Amino acid sequence: MTPLEMKGFDAVAVGRRVLSIEADALNAMSESLGEAFTRAVEAIFDAKGRVVCTGMGKSGHVARKIAATLASTGTSAMFVHPAEASHGDLGMIGPDDVILALSKSGEARELSDIIAYAKRFSIPLIAMTAFEGSQLGRGGDIVLLLPDAPEGTAEVNAPTTSTTLQIALGDALAVAKQDEGRHRASFEGSGETSGAG
Repeated sequence: MTPLEMKGFDAVAVGRRVLSIEADALNAMSESLGEAFTRAVEAIFDAKGRVVCTGMGKSGHVARKIAATLASTGTSAMFVHPAEASHGDLGMIGPDDVILALSKSGEARELSDIIAYAKRFSIPLIAMTAFEGSQLGRGGDIVLLLPDAPEGTAEVNAPTTSTTLQIALGDALAVAKQDEGRHRASFEGSGETSGAG
């Protein structure tokens, strides 16, 4: 018997509880995918520039990961820190780009300048948040709504489930965009073949 087991603590039970909470949230998000997701994939596909991923705190770490995943699946992408954006880096975002902004609460004040910049220059803004009525939700042209699911720990409201949802939704966007490219190429190829006949 391990020291933890002697104290009556079951780490496996806790691990299973956390994974179950997150799995339930992922299933709920999968069921909720609809028109907004399709529009987001289309916006990313049609962008002549880059996908600019942004977010603060843990959402920022996830945004970096999503940018890397998009890049590795063939989509030009970059991360812009929202606080740095307010101090000169907004100029890195061009009119041909599309912005993907992450915030569970949607109220990260550091995103205010990016939201305003997107509106001013008509740059498409995809908002990934759990609250449609939040600052980010209201500012987004497309809102990818995360389930307002419980985090894995009740003791401290540390991002666990919410960041898992963000990562998974970012993966879904990247793969869907990649597969749409293949589908379009196949469709155009078959059209050229039938036209030649």
